[in-house]
Parts: sequence; structure tokens; C-alpha cells
Amino acid sequence: MACAPDAPAHHRAGQDAVALTSLPGTPLAPGAARRFLFDTLVSWAELALPGTEIIDDRLTEDAAVVVSELVTNAVVHAGTDVELLCRLENPADGSSGPLVVEVSDQHPSRAIRDDSAERSYGTPEYGRGLGLVSALSEAWGITYRPGVKTVWARLLTDGSAGALPGADTFADGLHRTSGFADDLHGSGGFADADGLPRAGGFADPDGLTGMGGFPEADGLTGAVDGADPARTVGYAEGRAPGFRPRTGAGFHSAISAPGATRSTAQGHDWLDRGALSFLAEASDLLAGQLDEDLVAALAGQLLVPRLADWCAVWLEDEATDRAGGLGLALGPRLARVWHGSENLIEGLRRSLEKDPPRLPDAVRSRAVPVPWPGEALGTRGASGAALAYRLIAGGRPLGTLVIGRAGLPAFPDEVTGLVEDLSRRIALAIGAARQYARQATISRVLQRGLLPGAVAEIPGVHSALVYEPLDKGGPSGDFYDVFPAGDGRWCFAVGDVQGKGPEAAVVIGLARPWLRLLAREGYDVADVLDRLNQLLLDDATEAADAAARALVAAGGPGLGTDLGPQTRFLSMLYGELVPFDGGVRCTLASAGHPLPLLLDPAGDVREVARPQTLLGVFEDPEYTSESFDLYPGDTLLCVTDGVTERRDGSRQFDDDDGLAQALAGCAGLNAELIAERIRALVHAFGTRPPEDDMALLVLQAD
Repeated sequence: MACAPDAPAHHRAGQDAVALTSLPGTPLAPGAARRFLFDTLVSWAELALPGTEIIDDRLTEDAAVVVSELVTNAVVHAGTDVELLCRLENPADGSSGPLVVEVSDQHPSRAIRDDSAERSYGTPEYGRGLGLVSALSEAWGITYRPGVKTVWARLLTDGSAGALPGADTFADGLHRTSGFADDLHGSGGFADADGLPRAGGFADPDGLTGMGGFPEADGLTGAVDGADPARTVGYAEGRAPGFRPRTGAGFHSAISAPGATRSTAQGHDWLDRGALSFLAEASDLLAGQLDEDLVAALAGQLLVPRLADWCAVWLEDEATDRAGGLGLALGPRLARVWHGSENLIEGLRRSLEKDPPRLPDAVRSRAVPVPWPGEALGTRGASGAALAYRLIAGGRPLGTLVIGRAGLPAFPDEVTGLVEDLSRRIALAIGAARQYARQATISRVLQRGLLPGAVAEIPGVHSALVYEPLDKGGPSGDFYDVFPAGDGRWCFAVGDVQGKGPEAAVVIGLARPWLRLLAREGYDVADVLDRLNQLLLDDATEAADAAARALVAAGGPGLGTDLGPQTRFLSMLYGELVPFDGGVRCTLASAGHPLPLLLDPAGDVREVARPQTLLGVFEDPEYTSESFDLYPGDTLLCVTDGVTERRDGSRQFDDDDGLAQALAGCAGLNAELIAERIRALVHAFGTRPPEDDMALLVLQAD
């Protein structure tokens, strides 16, 4: 049962009327929010607070719908308590200001509900989507602060000119940052769950936030009680009717007049303090991104609304570069578009796509004026300044960054120079992300080539496989294979190579083809291991000789000092299956590998091999094999050490025969269920994620 919200608490922040309440995160919150809104508007009117003369039935009804939608989204997707703030702005010039509503929850990593989202409550009231909010609001957007996500909307009354779209100076002294339309129903590009860091809220020693030098505000409630009207937030003075100007030291006051230049003392102060902090924090954020689209998204969040009203990023794909070298006309891709107002993003995108910026190579990264897309920005954005910057890293063009600001004939020098510095960092981050993407692609292709395309079907045997590399995109040290060897024989192998990454891939790339070749040449299990061991030793010696010759050619020491054979060893369980009438004959050997376990239908478990030396370590180890029969219901389990050595503190999964006990509990299950149960038990054993690759092969006689 939802508790009724507290009675509206009325405060005065400058000349604004403000009311704030907290609502429990239950399905009854939307109704309680509407009642709070109605009570607030009635109370303001009865008190004759400044600006209440604009409250009418139309505004009340629109505000009720918007509040209902925003609270419903917060409840359904966050499930936390919700804060609702209503503010009636009263500009100093006496014009009618807008009604602003904010809804905050404590889950900034959760997505805002769209029309197709799954509903979480079986209650009669649900949201209709943010389309209604967009249709009824003059502007709306999303703000992220540590632990809090706020969705805000500004509603205008008839005859009110309104404020600049996308800019808002809230009672807590924070400048509200809109999200972006093409990623709207995700986390807005800030949440840690989708890989994007938050762009704001980085403290600076001087009390300014590092991302652009904006003053840090008190908490929401405290700021409402005593907001400082001199805090520097929002856009510049004299921008649009209904916008409440602020004054004070900082960047925005330095560019408040169209003609402001570096000569202003405030501009110098901001450059000396806020700009350096901004670039330092931006560099840290950009350096952590491994996807070029995420870099583009973060770049826009850094720039809007701190330095520009809107921003766009074009990316030139590597295919575009190659086509340009062949004389083909492939244009850049418009990766991201932002505007301070959500309602203008799609129109701006369509306008920019019609005429991509084309900058000569000679400009490098300096700013170049480009045409203003006034037709997409409405009457208040009919004129302004737009600049384009080439994104170049390593001498290669990667794309173009475009920023725009309405109402200014030109960007101040402070902004031009700062964005040029930022564009270089963006270009370096995009270049690094592309390099990572290339390496990841190579690793995925290599990994696919190191593993069999399919597991062979063995007559009379049902098989199941679990393969989980630690690095999902890179080569694993574990491998497996099941293949026909001819003459009614099928062979299987489960192995683990020393090390990870490319070195492990080299060994697997050598061992698996040799294994198949030797098996198909008719060698028995022990002979296959003997020859594979010698091949690994020979290859390691040849590799060491080649490395020594290269070192000598470069002027270094030869083999006479510390260079010797480079050991490439692996553990492997290798076996051969020969079906017969009523069962399957199995011959196998373990070379330094976890021993295989045999489960019979009665639930008894035993080891069916003996430990022997790793492959690639010693000359002539003379491997031996064991043979036994698998009858219907018998199950053979083969694993790598990612299973047996799964850790929970100082304990391992196979301590006290833990794997054997787990397998004994699988009696009566088929191969797939046994594999899935062992996998689940291994994952559940430790509180932390696995720290090693894992391969698991189950062979069950039909």
C-alpha cells in the first residue's frame, strides 16, 4: 500500500516557486504524483505566488499527463523510490515562465521505458511511452548524476515565448543534460551497465565540476532551500525570452556577449582552471572506450550543452578510406547527433545527412565554419554559428566533428581552441578503438580456425560439449576435437596449452592438425602422443634457433648465453572409440591432464586413466594407454583444469574429489543435462567469475 506523499513543501529559489516530494516505488505512485501536482498548483494559485497567473486548465492537464508518464517509467524500470519536483519559473524580466517537472530515481543504469518494453506490474496503470511527453513538452531531457537519473520536461502556456530548447537551470544549480534520441531508451549513454561512463559530476579542487567548470551544487533538497542565484549555469544572457539569466565567474559569463574574446579576465580564469580539468577528465573517459560508436556518443555528451547547443560526429569507415584510394565515392557515416532538446534531434539529423561537411585535408584539425542548419532548429535556432573539425589520428582521417550554437555570430576563441584540443583526443580514442576492433576481429577469426566446425557424430555414442573461453573474443588456451579416423574409429581430444593468447594459438594450430594426421595414418593412442611430443620439442627448438639468429643479426648475443629451446608444452587427454555390438571400446591416455571419470548407471564413479608427463617437456617419455568398454548408460567425462581448479578462496572445485561427487549426482541424466549441470556447479562454486578457460566433453554410450 503506497503512502500518501507529504504535503507540498513550498520554497523560493530566486523568483521560482518550487515543490518537492518523495513517492514510494509502487504502482500507486503515478496517482499519488498527479494528486501532488494538483495540490501544488492549487496552493500556488491560492498564495498568489509570482507566475501563477499563467496556470490554466490546459497547463494543468498537460502537466498531469507528463508527470504520470515520467513517474510510471521510473517505477516500472527502476523500482526505487521516486522524487517529484515541480517548479514554476518566473523570469526577472516579468515574462511568463514555463512549468518544469523533474522525476528522479536511483537507477541511472536502467533503461527508460519505451512503448515495446515488457511490463513489470500486473496493475491497471502503465505508461504510454515518452512520445506523449515529447508531444506535450516544449523541451525534455535526461540528467545523470552519481546514483540518480532524472527525466525533466518543460511545459509552456499559450503566449509564453519559452526558454531555449534543451537548456535548463534547475533549482539545485545543475545544468540539465539531455540524452540523445537514437539511443533514448537505453541508458542515455551514461550508465556503467552498457559500457558508457557518465560525462558529468567530476569534482575539481576549486569547487568547480571538472567537466567544463560548472559550479557544484548542493543536494536537490538543500539547493531548493537556499539556491545561490549567482551560480553560473545555463546558457548566456540575452538568448531567448523567458530564459532566466545568471551571472558570476565562469565560462558562460565569459561568452555571454557575442563579441567576448580571450581578453576577458573571466575567460582567462576559466581557461586556467575549468578547461584544463575538462580536458583531463575527458581524456580519461575517452581513453577507456573500445568501440568507436561509444567514443562518438561520449564526445557528444561532453560537448552538449557545456560548449555547444548541438553536436554531430561523422565517421569515415576503413572501407571508405579504401574506396577513396580507388577513386570510388563513399561518404562518411553520420554516427551520432545531439541537441540539448530531444525534440529537435531527429530533424537536425535529417538536415545534416543531406549535406555532410567536406573539409580539405590541408585544414588538419583546426576549426572551419560550416553552414548553419537553421531550417531544422525552429525559430529560436534560425541563426547561429557552426564549426567543423577534422578528426585525424596517425596521419589518417577518421571523421569530422561539428558543433553549433544558436544566437552567436561566431564562437569565442576560448571555445574554438578548447574544442580543437578535445577533437584531437576524440580522434586518438577513435583510432585506438578501431585498432582494438581489428585485433578483436583477428582473434575471433583465429579462434574459429583453431576449433572444429562441428563435433563428429559417433555411432552408439551421444556427446555434449561445454566450451567457455575466458576471453570471449580472443584465442583460448583450451581446445577440443572429435573426428573420424577411418576404419571404424573415432578419436577425441581435450587439451590445455601453456599460456593464453597468440602463443597458445600457435601451439593449438600445430597440435590439432598433427593430431588428426597421426590418427588417420593409423597410429594407436600411445604412439600418437609419443610423436606429438617429439614434434612439439622439434618445433620449439627451431623457434629458439630462429630467434637466436635474429638476435645475432641485430647485434645481440647468440645462443651461448641465456637462449635455449623455447618450451611449448600442453596437457591433453586423447582417446579412440571403436563401436561394437552392444557397446563401445574406448582406449585413452592422459598427458599431464585432469584424469577422465567414468559414471555407470548405478551412480558409481571411477578414474579410467593414469597420470603421465605433459607433452613438449621431455624427450622419449614413452606414453601408455588404457582400454575399457562403455556399455549403454555409461558416461565418460573429460574436462580441463578450468573445471577442476575453479577457486573459491583457498578451496578448489576438485578438492576432496569434488568433481567425482558432482558427477555421481548426475546418474540417470543424459549427456546434455550432465554437461549443463557440471557447468552450473562450477560457476556456482565461487563468488567471483571464473578466472580460466573451461572445456568439458561428455561421451555417453546409447
